[in-house]
Amino acid sequence: MNVAVAYKWAADPQEAAVGENGVVDWSRATSAISEYDAVAIEVGVRFAAETGGECVGVSVGTSAAAASLAKKAAMSRGMDRGLVVADDALGGAVETEQAQVLAQLMRHAGVELLLTGDTSIDENARMMSALVAGYLHWPCLQQVQTIRRAEQGLSVTQKVVGGSHEVEVQGPLVAAIATDAASARVPGMKDILTASRKPFEQLQLATLARTPVTLAVAASSRPAGKARKNEIFRGDDAAQRLVVALRADGSL
Repeated sequence: MNVAVAYKWAADPQEAAVGENGVVDWSRATSAISEYDAVAIEVGVRFAAETGGECVGVSVGTSAAAASLAKKAAMSRGMDRGLVVADDALGGAVETEQAQVLAQLMRHAGVELLLTGDTSIDENARMMSALVAGYLHWPCLQQVQTIRRAEQGLSVTQKVVGGSHEVEVQGPLVAAIATDAASARVPGMKDILTASRKPFEQLQLATLARTPVTLAVAASSRPAGKARKNEIFRGDDAAQRLVVALRADGSL
């Protein structure tokens, strides 16, 4: 069974800087495959191998998403081919507009199972799976641990509060993969060398039907720093009083 995995060529927030006005400066942040997407890719690659299908990587972003470095980083993780929309006009596009384009990619790919990461490392919105599912008119499940081929569709194990439950799905599905669903593979030299020879198709943004979406930022500010209490506990019962204080403060 064929499966598509959405991945994002995203800037590392650990390398971003926040100005005094609260605006995030991404200019010095390097980009990579979002670490949560790498987990979804591993689940997708395994599922395709177990069912005798193909794993297709789909991505939406700026022109950097189609660069050689981004292609090798994605394809070296075991996917069979790539399908991207990479246009600088998508720089700064909000999640709703990205989801529109990603849904168009899915229709072009002709695949009825889409896996996404739990969230992206840069925006951390946890909205993409539901948004794409809405545009496709497909069901969406989040916090997915495992996906298996069932007799009449798919059997999905989903994390819920206090445990898990099994869901059987017939027809297309968007599934957001939980962060601990699999250990992401580390590509070896052979994987990296063969990645450049895998099919990698780029669709033109101008050929896709979409409605531009704008989001006006009214204001930006840095979060207020938490004041330190500077309490010092001494004596034989210092540890006990520290625990009590931490619990009262909500830290434990």
